Amino acid sequence: MEILKVENLCKVYGSGEARVDALKNVSLSMQRGEFGAVVGASGSGKSTLLNCIGGLDEANSGNVFLNGRNIFAMGENERTVFRRQNIGFIFQSFHLIPELDVEQNIIFPLLLDYKKPNQERVDEILEVLGLTNRRKHLPGQLSGGQQQRVAIGRALITRPALVLADEPTGNLDSQSSQDVMDLLCKASRHYQQTVLMITHNMNLTSQADRVFQVTDGELSELGGVSD
Repeated sequence: MEILKVENLCKVYGSGEARVDALKNVSLSMQRGEFGAVVGASGSGKSTLLNCIGGLDEANSGNVFLNGRNIFAMGENERTVFRRQNIGFIFQSFHLIPELDVEQNIIFPLLLDYKKPNQERVDEILEVLGLTNRRKHLPGQLSGGQQQRVAIGRALITRPALVLADEPTGNLDSQSSQDVMDLLCKASRHYQQTVLMITHNMNLTSQADRVFQVTDGELSELGGVSD
C-alpha cells in the first residue's frame, strides 16, 4: 500500500546570483512499513527534502501525497493538524519539554488533540524503548540516548503513517546510535510505519530497505537490503 508519494518537488532559495536550487524535480514513493534512508553531503538538500515532505516548509512546485492527501493543497491550520496526527518527527535535537517527565513528553502530541492516551499503548512503547523504569524522570535526569528514545516514543505514540527522522543519531555515541536504529527498524517492521531517515553515516543505512542519495538537489536511489 502506497503511503507516501512525492511528485516533481522543487525548492528554490534566493534569486539571481544568490539563487540556490535546493530540490530539483524530486520524485519518490514509499509503501507502508518501508524503511528508507537518505544520504548526501552537507548542503545537498536532504533536510530541505524532509521538511517539505513533512509540510514544515513549502515547495515552489510539486506535490506531496500522504495517504492519498496532498499536504500542499491544505490550508495552514488544516496542514498543522494533519501533520500532528499523521507524521512523527524525530530530530537531532530532542526538543523535549524539560518540565514534563518521560511519560508526559511521550503522550504530549495526544494531549494537543484532546485525546485520552491508551495506557496499554503507552506502557508498550515505554517497554519497547527500555524506559519503563524512567517513566517519571525528567529529561535532565536522562542520558542523551535515553532522551532520543523519548523523542522516538513521542513520534510513535499517535501511530503516524509516516515517521521522518533528521539525523536522529547525530548527537549519540555508537551504542546509542545502534539502539536508535534498532528502534526505528522496529517501528517499521513491528508497527508497519513508514520511516524516512536522513543520515550522514553510511554505516547506518545497512538496515534500511531502500537508500536514497541527494546530490545538489537531485535524488537518486542507491538500493537497499533487498538488493
